[in-house]
Amino acid sequence: MSLMVAAGPFGHAPQGRFNFERPRRDGVIYWEPSPRRVRGILGDEVVVDSHRVMLLHETGHMPVWYFPREDVRAELLESSQRTTRCPWKGEARYWSVRAGDRVASDAVWAYPEPIEDAPPLAGYVAFQWDAMDRWLEEDEEVHVHVRDPYHRVDVLPSSRHVRVSLEGELLAESDRPLALFETALPPRWYLSPADVRTDLLEPCAEVRTGCPYKGEAEYRPVRVGDRVERALVWTYADPRRQVAPIAGRLCFFDERVDLELDGELQERPRTQWSSPDWAGQPG
Repeated sequence: MSLMVAAGPFGHAPQGRFNFERPRRDGVIYWEPSPRRVRGILGDEVVVDSHRVMLLHETGHMPVWYFPREDVRAELLESSQRTTRCPWKGEARYWSVRAGDRVASDAVWAYPEPIEDAPPLAGYVAFQWDAMDRWLEEDEEVHVHVRDPYHRVDVLPSSRHVRVSLEGELLAESDRPLALFETALPPRWYLSPADVRTDLLEPCAEVRTGCPYKGEAEYRPVRVGDRVERALVWTYADPRRQVAPIAGRLCFFDERVDLELDGELQERPRTQWSSPDWAGQPG
């Protein structure tokens, strides 16, 4: 999640309310410095190394790092014929990156002459995230996408009574959950496997996803009678250090189960995970 995505304050479906009318739903841009050193690596080459990074937040998009041109290895860039136009920033031109025998086509873009209302983008370049093999903030690798400095994840021990069921079948019950609160997302209840009907879980992981804040998750289907509910429960075997307590615990999508907290049935949240179709085909 992000300032500018989904339920974030400047996303398309903010959870909260302002005391003023937002001027528009698209094209809101926030440009700010980041104090973190960032490096992008392709093959054996450090392509960019900067401690003067700028963050661009834009409606509907995750944050993007912008780097001063001087902090990018100019000798590794090859001019591209590609151009694109953004109504909020202007015309972008592109470069490919050549590092040894590795080529990342159209991997870098810049706005040499940004439009009048745009941030001061001239002199900065940005990278397609997947064009580099590795990204480092200071000396820690960052996965999936740029981390939003306004995104927070807290893991708290709780004594609330959690009961999870589906079609009347009890799936899990616990008085010792871990509550995970993540910016702009529903609370998640991570349960000890001892408190989960693991006999209802299908034996193998069918889906895996990555999160820059929590790590790599694997998802399991749940069988209730003749019904198999895809990717209903997930776990982080080796989570990021910030959320280490959830390692090995199991969590259900509140969007697709009946969740009771202290005996009170909760309303199912509506998110992109409300349908099992989000997971695509089994991996």
